[in-house]
Parts: sequence; C-alpha cells; structure tokens
Amino acid sequence: MLAGAAWPAFGQQATRPRIAWLSVISKTADTAFLEAFLEGMALLGYIPGKNFDLDERWGDNSMERLEQLALDAAKAKPAVYVTQGPALRVARKLPGTTPVVFGNSGDPIDAGVAQSLARPGGRFTGITFLSYPLAGKRVEFLHEIAPKARRLAVVSNPDHFGDEKEFSATRDAALGLKLEVSHYPASNPAQLESALSAAAAARAEALVVHPDALMVQQRAAIGRFTADRRIPAISGWAVIAEGGCLLTYGPNLRMSYRRLAYFVDRVLRGGNPAEIPIELPSTVELVVNLRTAKALGITVPPSLLLRADRVIV
Repeated sequence: MLAGAAWPAFGQQATRPRIAWLSVISKTADTAFLEAFLEGMALLGYIPGKNFDLDERWGDNSMERLEQLALDAAKAKPAVYVTQGPALRVARKLPGTTPVVFGNSGDPIDAGVAQSLARPGGRFTGITFLSYPLAGKRVEFLHEIAPKARRLAVVSNPDHFGDEKEFSATRDAALGLKLEVSHYPASNPAQLESALSAAAAARAEALVVHPDALMVQQRAAIGRFTADRRIPAISGWAVIAEGGCLLTYGPNLRMSYRRLAYFVDRVLRGGNPAEIPIELPSTVELVVNLRTAKALGITVPPSLLLRADRVIV
C-alpha cells in the first residue's frame, strides 16, 4: 500500500528549499528539459539561488552512477526530487518519504509508483507521456501516408513500463485496418539492431517505433534503417522525427517538462503528492519529415500536411 505524508509548506521552511534534479543522461548531451523545467519555475516566481537551491545530478548514461549520485543528493535533504525519464527507476529506490515529481514516458501504475492517475497514493506525482489512445492514432497516420503497406512491424522496449498495453493498443488499431502485425522487442542498442534486421528480413512494409529513452538515443540509427530499407515509420516524439523518422505523433516534451514546475510548486506549498493527480500530456503534436518522405519516394497527402503541427523540410 502506498502511503502519503504531511509535507511542510514553502513559506514555513527556515531555509531555501533544495530541489534535486535527477537525469541518467550526460549534461553535455542535452539540457533542454532542465531548461524547460526552470522556465516553468521562473513563471511561478522561483529563481535558483534566490528562493530555491538546485542540485543537478547527471548519470552520464549510467544508471549505477546515477544511483550513487542520487544517494549523495539525499544526504542534503532535498524538499523534492525531479526526475527526467528513466531516472524514475532510480528514484523508486531512494529511502525516505521525500516527494518525487517525474516526467516519464512509462505507465506510473505499472511502474509501481501510483495506485491510479487521479490519486497516486504515495510520494510520486508528475506527468506520464504515455497515452494509449495515441498508439492507435499513430497507426492510423502511418496507414494514411502508406495505404498500400500491409505488413507492419512494431519495435518497442519490453523494459518500458506499460509496453505490453501500448503494444496491445497498436496491434488492435492495426488489425482494425487489416494489417499483419509483427512485434520485435529490444531493450538495448544491440537488440535494436537485431530487431530492425529481423523486421527487414520479414519484409516489413511499415514500422511503428514505441517512443522511450532507448529509441531517442538510437534515433539516428532508426532513421538510417528506414532510409536504407525505404520503410515509412512513425514514432511518438518530435526529436525522433528530427533523427529521420517519417512521422511522429505525441506530446510536446518541452511543454510537459515546463509543466512539472506546477507540481513542484504545489509540493513546496504543502501539497501532498499522494493527492496531486498525475497528468497526461496536455499538448500533442504531429510532426512530418518531408526530407525523409522525399528520400522514401512518398508523397505526403495534403490533408495530412494541413494537420501537421510542424513540417521538417
């Protein structure tokens, strides 16, 4: 049973509250989401070094390193942890009752950090980027741009919380369009390379890539594969389209990380994370990579371009 606790209100704290930022990636690789979070904090009147202290912990692509850094951060008694993506796995292991605000692409219920989205019931709250209806919509967009494709390959990370449910939603949508569906799991770069090779050997005509941290890291490899094999593909986040994927449909991650400031503010003002509803993405975007479409010899229907929130040319 997850249990909540009473949290001190921001105005009642004798010293500036400390916020610990946990990310498994390297700071030199990408700080866009931290910057977005700080933008959200500034909009609410929070300035690092002025009315809160920011403790950044970056794992340099090592979960083990981040686990040690997070334990070190815990010694400084932060008021709240804010986790980026897979860092939620590390936060689950942290001792104590310090609230955790997360931005994560998995299902928080499957991850064991929430009883429900409406009432998390513990010390975790935040935003999940995983919305199962989006999975079905991606299949529809892919079918619209490649209507003659009949063999659909789905590549996903089985270690991703909610992966089975997301695949079920994808498969149901594909079967509804009378497509043949094959599933290729991959939880690391080597397995992803094998999965893509297996999909090509099975003569896949279209590809759905479930978005998560692994697929973001390997977005260039996915883009090269689809270009070399001339296979139209869709995934969930704009950064994957920037890597060469034909289409993406999913949340605007930068806006979502900016929104995390709302949760931190509520916690600092005495809110109980057990009673702060976990949110689904409020803004989703359709991104079309016309450079990839040209390379694949695909003409994007004008109706689809009109619905696109962004077109890469």
